[in-house]
Amino acid sequence: MPEKFIIVVDQGSSSSRALAFDLDGNIRYKAQRKIEAAYPAPGRAEYDAEKLFLSQSDSLNDVLAKLPADSEVSALGIAAQRSTVVFWDKNTGAPLAPALSWQDGRALDLLGKVPLSNTKIHELTGLYKTPYYSASKIAWALENYPEVKAAAAEKRLLIAPVATYIVWRLSGGKSFVIDPSQAQRTLLFNLRRLRWEPKLLSAFGVAPEFLPEIKPSVGRLCHVETAGRRMPVMSMLGDQQAAMLGLGLETPNSAALNYGTGAFLLVNTGRKPLRIRGLLNSIGWYEGKNICYFTESTVNSAGTALEWLKQKFGMFDDIGDVDGMCRKSRNRVHCLPAIGGLGAPYWDFTTFTTFTGFSPHTDKYDVVRAVTEGIAYMVGDAFDLVKKKGLKIEELKVSGGLSKIDWLLQFQADITGARMTAMEESEATAMGAGLAAARGLGLSPQWSPKVSTRVFEPAIGEEERQNLLRGWRIFVKDIRRTSRDLRKLNILPHA
Repeated sequence: MPEKFIIVVDQGSSSSRALAFDLDGNIRYKAQRKIEAAYPAPGRAEYDAEKLFLSQSDSLNDVLAKLPADSEVSALGIAAQRSTVVFWDKNTGAPLAPALSWQDGRALDLLGKVPLSNTKIHELTGLYKTPYYSASKIAWALENYPEVKAAAAEKRLLIAPVATYIVWRLSGGKSFVIDPSQAQRTLLFNLRRLRWEPKLLSAFGVAPEFLPEIKPSVGRLCHVETAGRRMPVMSMLGDQQAAMLGLGLETPNSAALNYGTGAFLLVNTGRKPLRIRGLLNSIGWYEGKNICYFTESTVNSAGTALEWLKQKFGMFDDIGDVDGMCRKSRNRVHCLPAIGGLGAPYWDFTTFTTFTGFSPHTDKYDVVRAVTEGIAYMVGDAFDLVKKKGLKIEELKVSGGLSKIDWLLQFQADITGARMTAMEESEATAMGAGLAAARGLGLSPQWSPKVSTRVFEPAIGEEERQNLLRGWRIFVKDIRRTSRDLRKLNILPHA
């Protein structure tokens, strides 16, 4: 009997990957291609859309070539970055503009012209009116890219997140589909009605025929074909949602913290969205007739902030150096790492990345520690709102590249008062997409993530915790005000 595999496409901000799982959840083969966003001007971040697709196609073909010749691909699952948007010609498949990254803030000014309030947009979408999401970038592209404008006028324009573009290309242009977890991040999707929202389409000037068909996250979405293999696509998820599923966080009040390019705190709230001012309501996954929701917090700059210290200032050679540098710090310095703007709960794209507390004794170790603790503080701001809403979260399962930094996890435990359990499972996103694809086949897989022995309990008392938080919030409040004042004077105009 031929061996059966589930293939997962995992398209992220810094790499395109493919993995082959056997039906027991073991990774048997994998391949990866690195990708890099370009930053052509302050506040702008984009990808070459063709290169992005080819990086994913190449990694997928590499994995398929490794499979035994008589093996069977039972299903394909896809997980991808959510808010990066692609524009292409439906007749040729050719990209019409760069793929605008979720980090891109070029459409900030345009948002002020949108005739819907932030309150109304949050009510409809679960999100907030920020350039982080795709809608304002789509409106900007329709105004500023001649090729996009012309394609729209001639009704040959297609617009969608990365996952949809990859599936469209792999299907030879036959399948133009998206799941709710991805569709929501366009800021054009009704959270409760699970459809493109006419009020939002009108507000941002987007014709519905340019957007993909909504399909469930789990089930037979379509077929794709590459390297001589025809494969049913059985799952499509946003990367954070896939990671939650891969970590086994399917019950209400279960929570995870994923440190990657950004940092994402997600709390499962079950079948109904729970509104917390400043935080997001996100669709987890739509499976059969069941749908689950998450309260989500987004820190725009986590890995990005530390990479900035590495690349621009040469403060360390590898992310593995960060923990040791934090331990050598003897002087606390505050840093508000606002690269890419402040996410939850502030949604502020005008505040500058700022340090305070420098003295003649401050050194590079203090700077690295300040950025590391700044990431934890920003997660802590959101976590505090979750606690005030009455949710009792005693443990966070932690994953992502920065989860290897013990100092970060210990300080995160201290600042939230919750236990941090580091997950050894480095492939939570891919595992979640694979698990969902297996379910789409009608299987009941018992895939379990690997749990690390690295557990971090709070090591400070409540009085010290509250004092640290008070100091942090004074700092954030003052810097936000100062940033606004400086921008009005046009002294520091950069994004």
